[in-house]
Amino acid sequence: MTATDVLRKRFAAALMPNYGLPQVALARGEGCRVWDADGHEYLDLFAGIAVSALGHAHPALTGAVSRQVATLAHTSNLFMHEPGIELAEKLLALLGGPHGPADARVFFSNSGTEANEAAIKLVRRYWEKQGQKETRPVYVATENGFHGRTMGALALTGKASIRDPFAPFGIEVRFVPYGDADALRTAVGPDVAAVFLEPCQGEAGVIPPPPGYLRAARAACDAAGAVLVVDEIQSGIGRTGHWFAHQADGVTPDVLTLAKGLGGGLPIGACVGFGPFATVLGPGDHGSTFGANPVSCAAALAVLTTIETDGLLDNAAAAAAQLTEGISAIDHPLLAGVRGRGLWLAAVLTDDVAVATEAAARQAGFLVNPVQPNAIRLAPPLIITPAEVTAFLDALPGIFEKVATAGSAS
Repeated sequence: MTATDVLRKRFAAALMPNYGLPQVALARGEGCRVWDADGHEYLDLFAGIAVSALGHAHPALTGAVSRQVATLAHTSNLFMHEPGIELAEKLLALLGGPHGPADARVFFSNSGTEANEAAIKLVRRYWEKQGQKETRPVYVATENGFHGRTMGALALTGKASIRDPFAPFGIEVRFVPYGDADALRTAVGPDVAAVFLEPCQGEAGVIPPPPGYLRAARAACDAAGAVLVVDEIQSGIGRTGHWFAHQADGVTPDVLTLAKGLGGGLPIGACVGFGPFATVLGPGDHGSTFGANPVSCAAALAVLTTIETDGLLDNAAAAAAQLTEGISAIDHPLLAGVRGRGLWLAAVLTDDVAVATEAAARQAGFLVNPVQPNAIRLAPPLIITPAEVTAFLDALPGIFEKVATAGSAS
């Protein structure tokens, strides 16, 4: 019995089965590479679901975390600390505030779904203060969108298989097809409190919208007086080659949610309110015991600083171009093409063989994510090198061929 087998047996006996039984037990990582409990090496091409922006064991991250945990590990929200203030200031600077186009304020949570829960409460509190909470009961979200698994965020998630078993919800949601600007305009009327959108749908298979869609959403919200909430939990923090994906569209949301890559592996999320939405939540309206934890804030500061000083936005854009061009050049019956934004891509398959493709890639030493039955998600660390991208591209035709051969044999 291998070390992985032993850990899988212990996992099955001790943990709830909501994640199934993972095939790999990771033991350590360095850069873009990880090793399992039996010593097998893999190139990590989805970074813990777009989280490990600096890869694994990056000295800037480990140094910041070590210094902070040795100084002050936790304070609760009853006290302030400089890492939390500095991180909020840094985010606001990257977003163009507080002295730029729109004033803004930050609330820190522990995760993306919690950031979206904060956004829901912020929207509801805003309309309550306007005396319109009862006349604006509707939230608009998109089919196949994903905003989290807690009850409020789940209500906005447009995937029936994970949403319906937990209904009913305390939020009335009107779902529209993603990317359809006309449907969105029709749905956003005077009864709508807010529109929740991803700049590119992640869990649906890394699906970018048509050009101008986010601007159309901004215009629809402005026309109806609704709040535009942009969920950048996956797309933010350099993932698309911009600090935030909405910046490439020239759109400023009313509320922005962040998580995943922000902490580089440590749990932290953020809800940012712009303009009048910056100060809607008053004392006692919301809180989090572990939100703005000093260690997580120190980690996030290290991530943002390193992305900036090491030119990782440019590296993400270059790696994305190399991956896109390389995958597009592969001629194989199982490959339909590639889509996405920046270093957040999906290899689209001609058949529902994503799980088999993930297994073949893993056996070849590459970790990828079968995000949909016919789509493989790629979201590697922003530090990935041209040589590492080339190694994957060189192996990919053989991976597809192995899947095709196994399929024909069965």
